[in-house]
Amino acid sequence: MAPPHPRPHPNQQLIDHFYASFARRDGAAMAACYLPDATFSDPVFEVAGAEIGAMWTMFCERGRDLALTWRDIRADDTTGAARWEPTYTFSITGRTVHNVIDAAFTFRDGRIATHRDTFDLWRWSRMALGVKGALLGWTPFVRDAIKVQGRRGLDTWIARRA
Repeated sequence: MAPPHPRPHPNQQLIDHFYASFARRDGAAMAACYLPDATFSDPVFEVAGAEIGAMWTMFCERGRDLALTWRDIRADDTTGAARWEPTYTFSITGRTVHNVIDAAFTFRDGRIATHRDTFDLWRWSRMALGVKGALLGWTPFVRDAIKVQGRRGLDTWIARRA
């Protein structure tokens, strides 16, 4: 008889719950995974506190054709990691994006304290922006423009719900 399979660490379960919530487009459930003073960053966004939940909810609402996979979840009492891959239509250009993202987490009191996603922004810009992204997506000018556009989009989305 095989020994019983050990139960995953609670923070592994939290990460899995987070991505399962995203897959079913439940921004409120995603937001509940974070501490009130949490921070999030990736190559486009740097947000904190309630803005994190707003950002994920915006993605959930806008991502009508979002498909999401996640794997390689690792976690202990203080840190965790996962790889996740969203596929979606970038609304500005109508182009399909399949991103590959490595996530790193820290935890406190059973919730996410910090979340940092890393991915190749030039690769993303080639998919999302086409020729412009392929030719110029590596430049600081275009990278900064992508960040400004992302921030503007989030600010507009938040203002419409206030």
